[in-house]
Amino acid sequence: MNILYIDHYAGSLKHGMEFRPYYLSREWVADGHKVRIVGGDYSHLRKENPTVSKSFETEELDGIEYQWIKTGSYEGNGVKRALTMFRFVAKLWLKAGKLAREFKPDAVISSSTYPLDCYAARRIAKKAKCKYVHEGHDIWPLTLTEVGGMGEHNPFVIAMGIAEKHAYKTSDRVVSVLPFSYLHMLDKGLRSKDVFSYIPNGIVLDDWSTPEKPGAEVTEKFESLHSEGKFVVCYIGGHAISNSLDVLIEAAEKMKDNGDVAFVLIGKGTEKERLKTMAEDMSLTNVHFLPPVNKLAVPTVLEMADALYIGAKRCTLYRYGVSMNKVYDYMMSAKPIVYGVEAANNEVAEAGAGITIEPDSAEAIAGAVLALKDMTPEERAKMGQNGKTWVIENCDYRVLAKRFIDVIEGIEKK
Repeated sequence: MNILYIDHYAGSLKHGMEFRPYYLSREWVADGHKVRIVGGDYSHLRKENPTVSKSFETEELDGIEYQWIKTGSYEGNGVKRALTMFRFVAKLWLKAGKLAREFKPDAVISSSTYPLDCYAARRIAKKAKCKYVHEGHDIWPLTLTEVGGMGEHNPFVIAMGIAEKHAYKTSDRVVSVLPFSYLHMLDKGLRSKDVFSYIPNGIVLDDWSTPEKPGAEVTEKFESLHSEGKFVVCYIGGHAISNSLDVLIEAAEKMKDNGDVAFVLIGKGTEKERLKTMAEDMSLTNVHFLPPVNKLAVPTVLEMADALYIGAKRCTLYRYGVSMNKVYDYMMSAKPIVYGVEAANNEVAEAGAGITIEPDSAEAIAGAVLALKDMTPEERAKMGQNGKTWVIENCDYRVLAKRFIDVIEGIEKK
């Protein structure tokens, strides 16, 4: 099968986030399919953007053919970013016929973070007389209005809303990383729940078989804390308001007289300096900030922790569920999780992989940490193994890629 996968922000192990298109495509290639990913030449998510002299230049990575469209760069979420979106979809629209003739796709997937690419994807699919799947990452345009604070009459919001409806109405199938997003989609043109499939984000087992080592600073800090007999609670990832890390610092303040518990925060983000200042102002000696580590070193870092924390500010969009990569990494590490996220789904509770707490509650964090600390090592190990078993069975990208192919093959031939 020839699969044309359209994702403006598609990444790879070479380029950095986002990884989902790469991991799915790599599995499809291994199973004998031919995959071309069409992406933009610039994304703020990547650690390294491709250098191209003209649109539709190609690059091969791990058997996947990448085709890059020149869009221009941007900062933040202003007009310049919107212009890169329109450039991407306009150039793709104009080349629809050529892509259909040359690549001869059997299936076209539109999978950008925003839904505008559905027009070009549908055009390519029609010209190729092939199957068309729309993959949703977010809920549009609710992401803009409920989270971004934009008014519902904003022209950009209106454009996204129209595109969203077009995607749901014209695609043969809709795939989403959010389990209950069909509830929103049914009100916006989705024909029935039968054409909806939930395929979450996942994990790559190979990343855990031969993980890299983190830098000396990270290793030495964990070794030092363990040598002092500390029970180490770790957070690894972005330091943003949405990650609810201020309450983790507050929990550390409540536990500062408990000398055998330490909190380690690894990563970077807009909130990191404020959080460090917050901990300093509280004179906390049980909180330690460390630099980010390479993705392939994450398994090694998590192995050094005793328990893991993940939290999120309450968000109305979570009524459709969440699919957090961090949760799957945490589960794969076989360590117990303190889970402070309020959403329609709860994979940690489903797996029996940790303690679920109320979001934004320092008292709840402190209570959960002490409960885990007071467990026997065997009890904590059982909880961690529950999570690892669950995530391997449900979120291995080999499993997810097969489920996606099943969705495509289940579409009647045109």
